[in-house]
Amino acid sequence: MRYWLMKSEPGDVSIDDLAAMPNQTVDWYGVRNYQARNFMRDQMQIGDGVLFYHSNCEIPGIAGIAEVSSLAYPDRLQFIKGHKYYDEKATLETPRWFNVDVKLVRKTRLLSLKEMRETPELESLRILQRGNRLSITPVEAQEWRFILKLLEQ
Repeated sequence: MRYWLMKSEPGDVSIDDLAAMPNQTVDWYGVRNYQARNFMRDQMQIGDGVLFYHSNCEIPGIAGIAEVSSLAYPDRLQFIKGHKYYDEKATLETPRWFNVDVKLVRKTRLLSLKEMRETPELESLRILQRGNRLSITPVEAQEWRFILKLLEQ
């Protein structure tokens, strides 16, 4: 089992939006970074843990726990002309972009980016590293366990 931190802008899909979706599941669409795509396509497995992170908002941070609920499949939006995620080089035979489905486990208190930065046990967390802009990052098992304990406080 692996663990991931996956960023979503609350104006697009928030933890509350996820809770209101059918089966509390969303396809993690729109990823247009090759490294993040490769995490989904090549490494994510059903049941992997997900820290659902609100980004690009007033108080960024972890807002809930989710899990990967499907293996990777082509992102349908890459094929829709005029859509902001359209990719003219993608074809049905050779898709370029993939996503997985993510299912809500539970909403949590907000563990803010500020609080994470102030926690020495999380100093190696990828999201806290200088220059990190990835929307999906791996989380080490010990970081996952520590964050779950913080979220219970």
